[in-house]
Amino acid sequence: MQAARAANTLRGYRSDWTEFSSWCAEHDHEPLPAAAAAISAYLTTLAGHGAKVGTMSRRLSAIRFAHRLRDLPDPTENARVVAVWEGIRRTHNTRPEQAAPLMPPQLWDVLDACPTTKTWKTPNRPKEPHLAGLRDRALILVGFVAALRRSELVGLDVADLAEHPNGMVIQLSRSKTNQRGDVDELVVLPRGTLPRRCPVAALQTWLEAAHITDGPLFRAVSKGNRALERRLTAGVVNTVVQAAVVRAGLVDEAQAGGYSAHSLRAGFVTYAHARGASDRAIAHQTRHRSLHTVGTYIRVDTAWDDNAATALGL
Repeated sequence: MQAARAANTLRGYRSDWTEFSSWCAEHDHEPLPAAAAAISAYLTTLAGHGAKVGTMSRRLSAIRFAHRLRDLPDPTENARVVAVWEGIRRTHNTRPEQAAPLMPPQLWDVLDACPTTKTWKTPNRPKEPHLAGLRDRALILVGFVAALRRSELVGLDVADLAEHPNGMVIQLSRSKTNQRGDVDELVVLPRGTLPRRCPVAALQTWLEAAHITDGPLFRAVSKGNRALERRLTAGVVNTVVQAAVVRAGLVDEAQAGGYSAHSLRAGFVTYAHARGASDRAIAHQTRHRSLHTVGTYIRVDTAWDDNAATALGL
């Protein structure tokens, strides 16, 4: 049962179910089995407090999951709940917030700002490769070129990499759209013409400096500048990207929240489209099942491309 859902999904369900159960206890409702009136009131409360539609949808999924685990009827399919939910979606739905895309030339500034040399205050201690900086550089470049999700990035092992004359091939055993690992998804990592912009070179530099030959690919680094056995968590990738854009001077700390790990994937799609790649070619790397989904990444600036409105001569 634990393996039936991704670990992140289960954590989210557990958190949402705890929140719903607490609300039920406070308002004298039974959480399991939950009555339609209780769920409707709960949704109304969330909407009244400004919860996003996506958040409420996840809460409903958690309630549905908890009932199905116990072979109980799904209370979210009740006509009353459905009606309230549709009303909320019609009146409270907003455009989903999208992470700002990180792509060239800003991406090059971010990479150049990653430290490469570690200096010490201790007298006579020699300089060393800055492992956290080298890791961040490799993480950002691989995340961008391979268009990986943050869970896919931190889930990579050295064994998932295969050498190729043109660079490397990453084999993903599982992903958001392939959670059971029914097929192996392959992602290419081509060599760059410039070493400082090459994801393969950045990855090899990190692995060699950190003395990593097997196990997790991207790891935590100690204050003593040593790579630990512990792999990074998905949340840390957001922190790495946000710290990197601030370090490069793209934004200040107050604005860094507009960037996240998803900025790398969004940046790949936006930049590849701007350079003439077709949606199908982009989806080949991003592994999107729907070309329509790829289109949602194309940002406002590309709305001017091949648009008849610009040729009206007004």
